[in-house]
Amino acid sequence: MDYDLRPVDQITTDAIGPPGKRVFYLQARKGDDLVTLIIEKAQVQSLAVGVEEFLDDLAVRRPDLEAADDSYLEADMKLDKPIDPAFRVGQLGIGYDEDADMMVLVAREIQLEDSQVENPAVARFWCSRSQIRSLCAWGLEVAQRGRPICGNCGQPIDPEGHFCPKRNGHKH
Repeated sequence: MDYDLRPVDQITTDAIGPPGKRVFYLQARKGDDLVTLIIEKAQVQSLAVGVEEFLDDLAVRRPDLEAADDSYLEADMKLDKPIDPAFRVGQLGIGYDEDADMMVLVAREIQLEDSQVENPAVARFWCSRSQIRSLCAWGLEVAQRGRPICGNCGQPIDPEGHFCPKRNGHKH
């Protein structure tokens, strides 16, 4: 099944669950249509980097465009209920319609090796440059709210502690 929300009223990403066990979601709404997708934390972070690079390049090519705003209200970025994911995202892409000055976020369903699905689902979320920049700023904030990172090995520290390979496996 394909989803095409043009333009979205709201687009966000958020996580549910305790640090270390969180599930990340990408969600867009247009009127009564609500599409929720499961996404990986690393995809949220990569999307933010990609969008920033794209918008920086666009600003060089189109200096006449007003800069996209990345501000958001945290209350507005929370997920709407029900949380009923349509699919798990395998690939993300972004595009730009210059005539409409709209960005499109394209999410494709993950395909497992043994999958019999011939036509994986695709979601296209059309939004303003400011909406997608706000989505990315909020997404990075949510991603950083996870487990603290070990200063020695760079791995996440669980609430119960962490066996650090750089400290000869001693727990801290």
